[in-house]
Amino acid sequence: MTITMIVLLAAAGFVSGAVNAIAGGGTFLTFGAMTIAGVPPITANATSSIVQLPGYITSTLAYKDEISKVWRGALLLSAVSVLGALGGSLILLSLDNPSFRSLVPWLLAAATAVFAAGPWLTPKATAERTANSPSTVIGQFLTSIYGGFFGAGMGIMMLAVLGITMGGNYHHLNALKNMFATLIAMVAIVVFIGGGVIAWPEALVMIPAGGLGGYSGVWMARRVPQVVLRWCVVGVGIALTIYYFVTG
Repeated sequence: MTITMIVLLAAAGFVSGAVNAIAGGGTFLTFGAMTIAGVPPITANATSSIVQLPGYITSTLAYKDEISKVWRGALLLSAVSVLGALGGSLILLSLDNPSFRSLVPWLLAAATAVFAAGPWLTPKATAERTANSPSTVIGQFLTSIYGGFFGAGMGIMMLAVLGITMGGNYHHLNALKNMFATLIAMVAIVVFIGGGVIAWPEALVMIPAGGLGGYSGVWMARRVPQVVLRWCVVGVGIALTIYYFVTG
């Protein structure tokens, strides 16, 4: 890798960690950076999972006070997240690169639309309802399958599902989202490492940057307006969608 490519990958890792801590969408950046680096689509997608993990962990730790108040009621949803991620990641490994490549522009288009709609999907503070209701469990299971398979926009989807089905304070929901995303990424990583589809040189550049970005993102989520960062991510998603449609 050239110095320019190393800087690009590190920057993508840092910003993706920060974006994921705030709401989600970091996979757009890591997937896009690895696409530019010439990594095959399944490998780029799988490597994004391992790159996101440090950011998920550090942002979960930064939300430790909120997590301590809600984790006992989230054990069933944690188990559901693990099962869904296992299913989604195994589905990905069942495909070859051409098959997955044909799905990528559609997945990116859908994820970009969801991310752009984030301000309307992000839950408002409401009275908290039952955490393990059937609608919450089913919604989290489906979101986890998607997260194990692709992941871009997973954070927004998860926040929307949790907000609609169980309600509660935004930061409590965001803390749960980060905790579940950590579990989903861990399961996917185990499957992808077993499948031999991780681009380790690129991952080793982006992993520490993603961890630093994840911790910084919680600070930004509490203090900095999100609209500029959100639309930058949407712009990356649109550009990647066009690129994959044009080159498909």
